[in-house]
Amino acid sequence: MKVLVINCGSSSLKYQLIDMDGEKVLCKGLCERIGMESSMITHEANGTKATTPAIFPTHTEAFAEVVKKMTTGAGKCINDVSEIDAIGHRVVHGGEKFKSSCLITDEVINTLRELSPLAPLHNPAGILGIEAARKVFGNIPMVAVFDTAFHSTMPPKAYMYAIPYEYYEKYGVRRYGFHGTSHKYVAHKAAEYLEEPIERLKLITCHLGNGSSIAAVDQGKVVDTSMGMTPLAGLMMGTRCGDLDPSVVNYLKYTLNITGHELDEILNKKSGLLGISGVSSDKRDVEEAAEAGNKRAQLASDMLNYQIKKTIGSYIAAMGGVDAIVFTGGIGEHDAIARAKICHHMDWLGIRIDTEKNKHPIGDVCEITAWGAKVRTLVIATDEELMIARDTKEVIEKK
Repeated sequence: MKVLVINCGSSSLKYQLIDMDGEKVLCKGLCERIGMESSMITHEANGTKATTPAIFPTHTEAFAEVVKKMTTGAGKCINDVSEIDAIGHRVVHGGEKFKSSCLITDEVINTLRELSPLAPLHNPAGILGIEAARKVFGNIPMVAVFDTAFHSTMPPKAYMYAIPYEYYEKYGVRRYGFHGTSHKYVAHKAAEYLEEPIERLKLITCHLGNGSSIAAVDQGKVVDTSMGMTPLAGLMMGTRCGDLDPSVVNYLKYTLNITGHELDEILNKKSGLLGISGVSSDKRDVEEAAEAGNKRAQLASDMLNYQIKKTIGSYIAAMGGVDAIVFTGGIGEHDAIARAKICHHMDWLGIRIDTEKNKHPIGDVCEITAWGAKVRTLVIATDEELMIARDTKEVIEKK
């Protein structure tokens, strides 16, 4: 089975074609600036990678160009689109309606539209991608894979907010969690590495990047996660504020005399590492500035590391222990200093990492546990596209 994995933004289209026989990536690429001038496509296949200008008024033209790249020229990897057996779409928010991946139908698309207020920046873009793919690929079956689905096992005590219950009943106001595809992939990868059924393990998965979240996975089921109703909650991130006293929102709105939209821009795009450091939203730039003596950059780094440490500790308490901690994502996989600071002074919980192994993790799965530590610590390269392809294959085979 060949599965085309799609991740659509409002002006972008990321794709991978994966042959599930051996889980081999046949090609991958990115269409950028859809609906704008200077659109472009980057396509990688057969050891070659090329970026070329294009004209993409809508996602439909972008998909048509993807087909052209896959079937002709140096980037050719299939003869015809009929070789594609299924298409898997990343959908950010499934609300309470979708607790697992599902075959896309007209009814599913209509329900996604109803859920759009929960993810106004993401779900409409996902729907655009689905509808454009239908136009270009015809009757090839398509599957929706939801960022929220893996977290749907959370109990009410973890996902409810302490506001009038009717707001949950009428408007779906609750914690949903995100990055579920990544958390699911690395949790199962950790179980495979540890040679234990995931149903016997207590895991804490840390997806750390420009957007960050942590999940407590007990016996294969998420029991808590740091993001909330939207991806703004939880840890501070590249430009997102993370958890905040709700009164701060009203205080800033009236003190600064700004609109709700302007405040949303501040909390989503001008806060986090960028807002505190004043340097960058990229952790690498922040760390470089901190090393050069920038105190605000150092504060930003310290705040993030502290919040991660605190969340890990709370999830150990919630699960009554932990067998392994997993670091993944851009920061989780590549920031040795962050991993060292997060795990520092956690010996009393059985967590201790090997300094040398931590400096240079090798391979898709690398154990950095120090000798004698009771809790295993792993660095795992996430692969959300592969997880989407696996879910898609599973849904198609069941239909």
